[in-house]
Amino acid sequence: MSDPPPTTGLHHVTNICTDIEETQSFYEDVLGWHTVKRTQNYDDPGTPHYYFSSTPDGEPGTTVTYFEYPDSRGTPGPGASHHFAFGVEDEATLREWQAHLRERDVRVSEVKDRTYFKSIYFTDPDGLVFELATQGPGFTRDEDDPGSEAIDPFERGYEN
Repeated sequence: MSDPPPTTGLHHVTNICTDIEETQSFYEDVLGWHTVKRTQNYDDPGTPHYYFSSTPDGEPGTTVTYFEYPDSRGTPGPGASHHFAFGVEDEATLREWQAHLRERDVRVSEVKDRTYFKSIYFTDPDGLVFELATQGPGFTRDEDDPGSEAIDPFERGYEN
């Protein structure tokens, strides 16, 4: 059996929100992202489908999209996303983001050392968990005892 052809990386992520205007405000006003497309869910016409990007042109790999389903709030479980992470250059940038989020009254975790990178956690208006993670040191670094350092990202709660 032959190997599958290679992929080019993550193209975009699509999530569900309960209020598209609140989600748009979060992406634009808190994260400083751009709304690059407003359309409808082609598989469910009439359902808003908005595209938000960290760049003005919305290149693949920079885009998160949302379907609006006002009555969709549920309990995370199998088949649901736990969180998704965006990269930042280094710990100094991570701390700048932490301060930026706190200035906008977003509850954000302390900086966590994840062995392979450092990160912070916060949530969108519907409670979807975001992570901002540094580029290094990278996944080639190993723990002394792999898997022994399970850390709950919210163990110390959030602070403003």
